[in-house]
Amino acid sequence: MNILVAIIAIVAIVLLITGGVTQSLSFLIWVGVVLLVIALIVFLLRFITGRKV
Repeated sequence: MNILVAIIAIVAIVLLITGGVTQSLSFLIWVGVVLLVIALIVFLLRFITGRKV
C-alpha cells in the first residue's frame, strides 16, 4: 500500500508540472490536485490510525 501511495503522489506531481507548463492541458492541473489530495488522505489515515488501510 505504501508503494501505491508513493506512485499516486509522483503521478500527481508530474501532472501538476505538465499542466502548469502547457496551458492547453490545464485539466491535468485538476487531475493532479485530486490525486494529490487522495494520496494525502490515505497517508494521514495510515499515520493517525497506525494501521495499514
